[in-house]
Parts: sequence; C-alpha cells; structure tokens
Amino acid sequence: MEGADEIIYKSVDGIDLKLWVFSPEGDESDAVPAMIFFFGGGWNGGSPEQFVPQSQYLARRGMVGIVADYRVKSRHGVQAKSCVDDARDALRYVTQHAESIGIDPKRIGAGGGSAGGHLAACLGTIYAEDDTAPHAMALYNPGTILVPFDFETTDYGQPPTALAKANQLLESRQSELRNRLGVPPIELSPFHHVTERTPPTIIFHGTNDTTVPFMSAVIFSQRLQANKVNVVMKAYQGSGHGFFNNEPFQSQTTAALDHFLVSLGWLN
Repeated sequence: MEGADEIIYKSVDGIDLKLWVFSPEGDESDAVPAMIFFFGGGWNGGSPEQFVPQSQYLARRGMVGIVADYRVKSRHGVQAKSCVDDARDALRYVTQHAESIGIDPKRIGAGGGSAGGHLAACLGTIYAEDDTAPHAMALYNPGTILVPFDFETTDYGQPPTALAKANQLLESRQSELRNRLGVPPIELSPFHHVTERTPPTIIFHGTNDTTVPFMSAVIFSQRLQANKVNVVMKAYQGSGHGFFNNEPFQSQTTAALDHFLVSLGWLN
C-alpha cells in the first residue's frame, strides 16, 4: 500500500500476516497515538484496504493509522476464533513494538467494520484485562451480540416484543454461529463480556442495517453506559450495512471519529 510501512506481525501455517502502518510526515520527536483497523467480511473474506482512507486521514492529523490483515475462511479455511486470535496478536505486536513504530503504548485504539468491528470489540471486552488491550474502540456496524441476552431485569429502552424477537433470532442462529466461530458463541460475544475496564467507544451504525440490526448497536451502547464506559453512539438514518465505505458517510464518520479522538486528548 502506497505510503505505508509493511510489517509482518505473525507467521502461522506458512502464512505471513501483515500490518500496513501509515505514519505522520516529518520528524516526530514524541510518541503519538495510534489506531489499528480490522476489515469486515463476515470472518469469511474482505481486505485490509477497507480502512486505508481512515488510516491515511489519521496520519495527516498526526496519529499513526494501521490496517491489519488476518486469516479468513475463504482464503485460509479458518473459523472466527482464529480471526480473533490474529487480531489479538496484531494488537499485541503493535503494543510491544510501539517505541520502534513511534507510538505511545498507552494510546492505542482498535477499530473495524462488521466482522472487523466484532474483532475490535472482542479486544476491548473479552480481553480488556490484557496488558495489550486497546485504550479506545471505533466500531462500524459491529457484530457485538452473538447469544440471547437478559432483557427482563434490564431496561434497554426498546419494546419488549422487539427484544424478544431479537432473542428468538439469536437463538435460531446458535448452531450456525457455533460452526462459524469454532467455539460456543458466548465466548466471543462482546456484549456478554463488557466491564468497567472496557475502553471509551464510538459506534457508527445505520438504522436500516439488516445484516447487523441497528437495535444491537443501541443495546450494546446501553450496556456500555451501564458499566460506566464512555460511549458515543452515532446513528445514520436510513443507512444499511457497510454504509461508511461510501461518501458522504465515509467523510462524516471520519469527522466524527476525529471529534471523538479530540475528546480523548489524542488529537489536537
């Protein structure tokens, strides 16, 4: 990728998995924040090029933007648990090599879209206790709820009939998800692993998303709030899945990400 440094962060089963690092121009004397992005594609396909525009933008703003490759079913025959393992190793590599890359190890965020958003969300929930856990998350129409959830003792601000229907759909997909994930779905369901250690999060979601229902983002957002996590929920009326890949939404979501990072003190 033009303008990026290419780094192998992991070799597994004869496959070299790479990062493409977009750094600010000029001689940066201070370590800067970074955001690592994971592409979407249902754990089946996709390309790290998906988040090149966002990474290039962050580099122009003085951060390091990184896109990561990871194994997927169509190319490597793996299940989603391997995708999560790769994402975890990618973040671990960036954190452990932060000094040589010019990154502040205490200001590394994880982001991604759809299945890539799921990977980022896993890093900030399931693995929030890791020494290499992310310090912020940017989630674009992410998959976050993979098993039925309790809504009878928690108010999610949604009609009970709609919540019951969502649970019924999740229940009907458990066998399919078990095969796709390679582990019991609850093990990789970010919603069920949220704690107060989950980092500040911004979520972008289209209200007409039929692949990852908008309601799931609302419920996940409220779950974060209940655990005192700083969360910004950005709803895009009438937009479907993957809307952020196209203009004007790509620019709009990137501007919102910029504002979020400014609020964290990561950008001026």
